[in-house]
Amino acid sequence: MGEIKMNEVIVYHGGTDIVEVPICKFGRKNLDFGQGFYVTDIRKQALEWAILTADRRKREPVLNRYILKRDNILTEGHCKLFKAYDRDWLEFIVASRRGQLVADAYDYIEGGVANDRVVDTVNLYMLGLMDLDTALGRLSQHQPNNQMCLLSQGITDKYLIYDGTETI
Repeated sequence: MGEIKMNEVIVYHGGTDIVEVPICKFGRKNLDFGQGFYVTDIRKQALEWAILTADRRKREPVLNRYILKRDNILTEGHCKLFKAYDRDWLEFIVASRRGQLVADAYDYIEGGVANDRVVDTVNLYMLGLMDLDTALGRLSQHQPNNQMCLLSQGITDKYLIYDGTETI
């Protein structure tokens, strides 16, 4: 395992495959932050995702670990950071899930996951069954977890360093 420096963050990618060389444009397009390589700095969150994915695929879960040079990305890349489940976050998630390519303008996006704690609110808002103020009121009751989406292969190759994989 590599040595962590001040401007680096340990991040995880949970799944069923060892991913030594992440590919940004692999996977589904209409995810929260677009088609990219998703990691989190919350180990428990990545573990839960790995187990969920493994159960669905009938395979063994693995946890890939990386060192992310986040400060370098924030300095060099075109980035979007969401600090809360707010209007900006909600509108971005809805646009992404509707197939609008709002994430294509960025190299890196970070913020809360539209997971089972908040996805019902997002879906009701998308369907027009909940107005914006009600949705924002519900979302404000939740503290966001964290996901980071690397959308630029050049940035990913340069600032995301594979640091090993563990089986769960």
